[in-house]
Amino acid sequence: MTPRQFTFADLRRILIEGAGEAEGVQLGQDKVDVTFADLGYESLAMLETGSRIEREFGVTLDDSEVIDAATPGDLIAVVNAHLAVPTAGTSA
Repeated sequence: MTPRQFTFADLRRILIEGAGEAEGVQLGQDKVDVTFADLGYESLAMLETGSRIEREFGVTLDDSEVIDAATPGDLIAVVNAHLAVPTAGTSA
């Protein structure tokens, strides 16, 4: 079974559901390497985003992992690293 992947589309949807979209910023794939600060998302919005990711994708993220992820690409990589680790009771 192929592990589930966390995509930019997933992140975009979760960010907008939890924190909205910053005025004047279109959160498109071209923003994958733009910092969350430049996109208008502060630490509280990122913690909410992390909580939503945990609930939807069944991973546990340290707050520091979410806050230290400077860009959408960084956060996508962090989540996918957690998704790649088999959980107890599953086979790789």
